[in-house]
Amino acid sequence: MFFENNTMRDTFPLLVTTDFPSVYRDRIDTLQANLGYRCNQSCTHCHVAASPQRTEEMSWKTMELILAYLAARGIATLDLTGGAPELNPHFRALVRHARERGVHVIDRCNLTILNEAGQETLAVFLADHTVELTASLPCYLEENVDRQRGKGVFESSLAGLRQINALGYGQPGSGLILNLVYNPIGPVLPPDQFSLEAAYRRELAERYGIAFTRLFVLANMPIQRFGSQLLTKGQFTPYMDLLKSAHRDDNLNAVMCRNLISVDWQGYVYDCDFNQMLDLPLGAGGASPTHLSALLEQELTGAQVRVADHCYGCTAGQGSSCGGALDAVH
Repeated sequence: MFFENNTMRDTFPLLVTTDFPSVYRDRIDTLQANLGYRCNQSCTHCHVAASPQRTEEMSWKTMELILAYLAARGIATLDLTGGAPELNPHFRALVRHARERGVHVIDRCNLTILNEAGQETLAVFLADHTVELTASLPCYLEENVDRQRGKGVFESSLAGLRQINALGYGQPGSGLILNLVYNPIGPVLPPDQFSLEAAYRRELAERYGIAFTRLFVLANMPIQRFGSQLLTKGQFTPYMDLLKSAHRDDNLNAVMCRNLISVDWQGYVYDCDFNQMLDLPLGAGGASPTHLSALLEQELTGAQVRVADHCYGCTAGQGSSCGGALDAVH
């Protein structure tokens, strides 16, 4: 477990004992790979605790294993995350090889990375390879974004959005998908995705001339940096009570762990990215980490998912996943 300046407070002991309902896997269609925890930002809501000081990054050998797994199991989508996944020196090679094999690639981009030194050709590369972008923009107001992600981040995000809009991202008929992601600033549930998307579309178009494809709203998970803040402010228990009181059984059929596996920078596999950050091994009975190399010939359909109390963050209210509100995909 990573501690920022040795002050990060761990929520794991408060989450691991749970009464969350059992979840069983359907067929896996997405492999989500965390390419490393290094990032050019240190966002307050980050469940990865990513920052410029982190050094963990996936090797090319592990990426070759991922490509082999995609082929062996017929996985259609490779979802790349971090940190800032683009900071991994093998990011572009992985994207190229995956696209050559017909795999759909999603890049979870923080937008500001497009303006970093050494990334001047990144936007064109992503467009040339028809990479779907899912980009964090927690508000259309500068003050709110900078409060959550750091001073100057909003303006840098706009600059990134203008770059990719100019290449066709978010434009009707271009085939270049641009999803924006909203996270609440504090310990509250996100607002209705449909209504907020309409507001984003209107405000970004009128204020800045920005276009996008879809808006995803995600609940903040009570782990890592955000979980530590909840504990420090005495808000952890009230937030968990909120999540549990808003739980909907209807969301269980659409939770992302039914169709996705998460692979960390060393090649170990988890039921989701959140379990990865809590070091919860794959599967309900998993006592030790499972490496992707052990799963090349193994079928996971029907396997039980490892759950804990943070899973209520995915089923509360309209639901929350890497693809936004769950009730939008029911």
